[in-house]
Amino acid sequence: MSATVQDWLGMSRDELDTLYRDATPGEIPQGDTRGTPIVAGTPLAKAFATFARLFAWQGKVFDMFAEDGSAGVLVNKVSPFGLGFIVAKVYRAPSWMDGQPTIVIDYSRTSFFFRAVRDEIREIEPGVYLGKVWLGKRRILDFALELPKGD
Repeated sequence: MSATVQDWLGMSRDELDTLYRDATPGEIPQGDTRGTPIVAGTPLAKAFATFARLFAWQGKVFDMFAEDGSAGVLVNKVSPFGLGFIVAKVYRAPSWMDGQPTIVIDYSRTSFFFRAVRDEIREIEPGVYLGKVWLGKRRILDFALELPKGD
């Protein structure tokens, strides 16, 4: 986990929201990313992130199919084995948080169990993304995605 993401684990939800609002979408990630769930505002954020990464969710693998890199699909890496599961469409659209452009991860047409979930991400620094998870129109969680160094 990068120093940037470690810093995010110590931030409040308001601080993470400001960071997200001040960012632009950046490039849609391509390939394998490492994920870190962020439960903001709790002293147990680092422990939760470590536990969740080991046993529940390790990140996302993006596959862009539009020639211009504007749309694609992804699969989440879940379980202690990082199995590919839970597919989503990826595209650019306005954010539910502030109406500004963002990268949307949309499960509504690809997953029966997660169809009410929508993720949004913005690139905070090269290869490091801050994400917001929505359940319906209610935001429930933050997360980080990191591309491997050198990508």
